[in-house]
Amino acid sequence: MHVKYIAQLSQTKVIVYVFLTLFSDLTFLSFTCRLGRTQDPAMRNHTSLTRFILLGLTDDPHMQILIFLFLLLTYMLSLTGNLIILLLILVDSHLKTAMYFFLQNFSFLEISFTSACIPRFLYSISTGDRAITYNACACQLFFTYVFAVTEFFLLAAMSFDRYVAICKPLHYVTIMNHRVCRRIVFCCWMATLLIISPPFSFGLALEFCDSNVIDHFVCDVNPLLKIACSETRFIEQMTLAGTVLIFILTLVCVVLSYVYIIRTILEFPSAQQRTKAFSTCSSHIIVVSITYGSCIFVYIKPSAKDEMTINKGVTILTTSISPMLNPFIYTLRNKQVK
Repeated sequence: MHVKYIAQLSQTKVIVYVFLTLFSDLTFLSFTCRLGRTQDPAMRNHTSLTRFILLGLTDDPHMQILIFLFLLLTYMLSLTGNLIILLLILVDSHLKTAMYFFLQNFSFLEISFTSACIPRFLYSISTGDRAITYNACACQLFFTYVFAVTEFFLLAAMSFDRYVAICKPLHYVTIMNHRVCRRIVFCCWMATLLIISPPFSFGLALEFCDSNVIDHFVCDVNPLLKIACSETRFIEQMTLAGTVLIFILTLVCVVLSYVYIIRTILEFPSAQQRTKAFSTCSSHIIVVSITYGSCIFVYIKPSAKDEMTINKGVTILTTSISPMLNPFIYTLRNKQVK
């Protein structure tokens, strides 16, 4: 009993440390940005912007009601499903394996990610207040991307976990022990901060002088860069480089893991063994397909007219629908969770 308590306490310390790191990083970047602004009096008129206006999805009041109800429903289902998974893994001693440890962290990220976007938009629809302060916008942008990018790294870690479970079953407990799992999750957060912080710090120094209207329902990179009156080419290149790096690193890890997994499964002698092995990976494959598929839609070059519409649609998918579906996908074929 004491050992379990100490293990849970260690996990809590890691989570607290990560959040303190996130907040201190954001505070330092904001302070640096403000210090830089106050040191250049010539730029004060350009950087005195204190709030933005989010256009949302539509001005049609009937559509707004439907969107509000839809997002409220998906948000509540997402919170409920992911909280149930969190609590089940926390209290059930049979779910103390590496796979469920990663799933617990993934559910935490899903709750955090959708909570960074959806509640603010629901408030905007219900009150008609589309204004968001500069600091609130910066915080939303920062935490949205931190949670989203960490999910990508965690999905890669989960694919590696499945590789070890299927390809090296006799050494699974030794390789994927609790200490290793905690370190993997910690590295996911740190890698995210290392990639996100540089472009975000430069973004805080952007000047907004001509317009404060963001053509989106959340604070997103592309709409913000479009209304900035300072040079954005360097930030765009940094953002693109970071995105490609994250996408390639995590996707290569996922693909390589499943190449070895499929090759190993096909060597199993009985059809029953092959079916059972595939069923343990099917839920993860579905979630990976949805996550990476939605990103591909964003970076396919549409016409300028349709670009923002597609961006908004994909954001709805990733911030509301995916977090709602993922708990059901992971538990659909999992007898232990059921």
